[in-house]
Amino acid sequence: MNIVSAKNLTKNYTSLHALDGIDFEIKEGECFGFLGPNGAGKTTAMSIIYCFVPPTSGDINVFGMDVTKHPGEIKARLGVMCVCKIF
Repeated sequence: MNIVSAKNLTKNYTSLHALDGIDFEIKEGECFGFLGPNGAGKTTAMSIIYCFVPPTSGDINVFGMDVTKHPGEIKARLGVMCVCKIF
């Protein structure tokens, strides 16, 4: 079973193309990570997965649910941790 499935996932911010038609799947029990240089779209992809920002286009499902139609149910099942340093 795929926990996350994305097809042709795109996110645009005005003239910036943060994600340009990416495809990926994360299967149950699989360890998965996003690697890439600054500005590659890693944070944007994660923000879409945990329903923080909507995709511009494409299909993305988490636990078999569309992130644009079932954000509450998805957020209830995900654990997201944010670490901040305060100096």
